[in-house]
Amino acid sequence: MEFKQDVSLFRRFPGNPILTPENWPYPVNAVFNPAAIRFWRQTLLLVRVEDLRGFSHLTLARSRDGYTNWKIDPQPTMVPDPAFYEERWGIEDPRIVWLEDRKEFAITYVAFSKGGPVVSLATTEDFHNFRRHGFIMPPEDKDASLFPRKIKDRFVLIHRPIIRGEAHIWISFSPDLKYWGDHHILLATRPGWWDNNRVGLGPPPIETPEGWLIIYHGVRVTASGSLYRVGTALLDLENPRKIIARCDQWVFGPQENFEYMGDVPGVTFPTGAMLDEQTGELRMYYGAADKSVAVATASLSDLLDMLRGGKR
Repeated sequence: MEFKQDVSLFRRFPGNPILTPENWPYPVNAVFNPAAIRFWRQTLLLVRVEDLRGFSHLTLARSRDGYTNWKIDPQPTMVPDPAFYEERWGIEDPRIVWLEDRKEFAITYVAFSKGGPVVSLATTEDFHNFRRHGFIMPPEDKDASLFPRKIKDRFVLIHRPIIRGEAHIWISFSPDLKYWGDHHILLATRPGWWDNNRVGLGPPPIETPEGWLIIYHGVRVTASGSLYRVGTALLDLENPRKIIARCDQWVFGPQENFEYMGDVPGVTFPTGAMLDEQTGELRMYYGAADKSVAVATASLSDLLDMLRGGKR
């Protein structure tokens, strides 16, 4: 496969966008912001799908190579459950991690309640049967993922509450996935910078020998609307509240027509990533203009080198 070289560290797949509303087996308005995981030697995307009423649900798409020949479930995989009142206006923007000690996948997602967006949790072993645990953070809160392992015998969650209009990335801890505390601001917005308006986690944290790699989106409001670009940070492996490094400049941002032509122009919104441990290639799945799904790749060593140059 050949990739178009971007000015950033990431290269876009030339077949982008890889999933569009036209690919869907039933009528929809938009498909975007997917979670990504390896499952049974396939790339599995749990895609946010917006229906023609404006409400969202989640549908699975599978591919052998992670780029082409996607098989999409003929019906929605997860729909809002009326037994969970917080899901009354849709579920969206999932992230998935494998919890080794529990032998199950954990899916954090946004449930859009009457009181605003909340972070909810579901678990599954097979992506056919899902156990909902309800919401784990009060409104308004979004952009959440668990770490893929416990740290010092506690589960760790990154999320993005909105407090007094502020939208920083926070980190919280739990002994049991139910009761959360020890809350701290992790990555704050930076006045005047490209990520000055709000920041939010992208894919789940990625463990590397040098620390937890964090990919996040940053928003800057311009005269023509908001720009959603992508940045990185590195957290200490055993004390993830400690920031080892944070990028100064964005590493990826809207450039192609499909990233500007959609329901929300100027958006690159990563939510899923997969690392090939043998080659060191990082594959990043993102929503483009709140309309389609695309993928770009980068070298993990290049990303870490860039962060080393911007160490605090």
